[in-house]
Amino acid sequence: MIQNVYTELVEQTCKYLRYQRELFGEELFIGDSEAFRRPHPSLHPETLDELEKAIQNCQKCSLSKTRTHFVFGTGNADANLMLIGEAPGKDEDRQGEPFVGKAGQLLDKILIAIGFQRDEVYIGNVLKCRPPNNRDPLPEEIALCMPHLIKQLDVIQPKLILALGRIAAQALLKTSASLTQLRSEALEFKGIPMMVTYHPAALLRNPHWKIPVWEDVQKLRKTYDEIVGDKPEWQPPKK
Repeated sequence: MIQNVYTELVEQTCKYLRYQRELFGEELFIGDSEAFRRPHPSLHPETLDELEKAIQNCQKCSLSKTRTHFVFGTGNADANLMLIGEAPGKDEDRQGEPFVGKAGQLLDKILIAIGFQRDEVYIGNVLKCRPPNNRDPLPEEIALCMPHLIKQLDVIQPKLILALGRIAAQALLKTSASLTQLRSEALEFKGIPMMVTYHPAALLRNPHWKIPVWEDVQKLRKTYDEIVGDKPEWQPPKK
């Protein structure tokens, strides 16, 4: 019996250390001096709140030193549709929530146009911290932050993913394919059907892309209805 207890203790310790490595890299992370006096979090977080508490102090890359807020994600924890962008911008870094600036307002309008409210879906980013001056994420930053996103997907278990923008799609799929090519292909990420469209911020700079985005999201809604089918019948608004 003692041997069994010892074996279980070793196994749990190994699981804990592997989990810490996934979250924080090779160095053991202790968030603060109270850590030893608190019950330690689940080795496999079962809720988004547990996951956020486990990773919100992440210091795996240099972005932790320049961020204002760690931008975890927002929305319905049981969402069937998950939207994934590239990284937080200035407004998101300041408020700690993804897609809250002008691009976020446009995204809300796009969702409403296909029959979704923002609180029905889950919205996150590949990176949880803002790159300085909104530069493109670096490959090493994507590699270090991707486990956080994968754990979010494990908890939410969406039925469909919409990648917003070329960089988000390329990061998820580990590809250099163009956005035009990715928009035309049947894709999946971690076994979940995935579609790609332009980032809302790109539409603010290039309004002529609104037409292909409207085509993309109509296709998204059709695919959602085929896969999930939990919403009232929808038809595109008549012009």
